[in-house]
Amino acid sequence: QVQLAESGGGLVQAGGSLRLSCAATSYTLSIVGMGWFRQAPGKEREFVAAMHRSGDPTYYTDSVKGRFTISTDNAKNTVYLQMNRLESEDTAAYYCAARTAPLTLGAQLKYDYYYNFWGQGTQVTVSS
Repeated sequence: QVQLAESGGGLVQAGGSLRLSCAATSYTLSIVGMGWFRQAPGKEREFVAAMHRSGDPTYYTDSVKGRFTISTDNAKNTVYLQMNRLESEDTAAYYCAARTAPLTLGAQLKYDYYYNFWGQGTQVTVSS
C-alpha cells in the first residue's frame, strides 16, 4: 500500500508563506494523481489542489488560485504545496491524498472520494 507523510505545517502570520511536503513510499509507481485537502474545525473536508502524476494538469479551488502552487518531484516521490499570502481562512489541518486507480477524467482529482490513500495531516495555523 502507498504510505503518505505530510510535513511543513506550522504557525505563520497572515501574509506569510509555508511549503507543505507529502512524501510517498511503497508502490509509488502505482500513483496516478495526488491532491491536497484541508479541514477546519467544525467544517467539512474541502479540496485545495491536485495534479496528475505527470504534473499536468493541475487543479485548484477558487479561494487559493494565485496564492498556492502544487508541484511534484517524482524522483523524490514528493508532492509540495507552496502556500503564499496566507489568510486566517486557510487555517486547517491539511491532508495529502493519492489515487492509484486509473482516472477517467482528470477533474476527478478534485473529489476526495476518488482517492484511496491518505496521510495523517499537518496543521496550518494562520494568525491575523
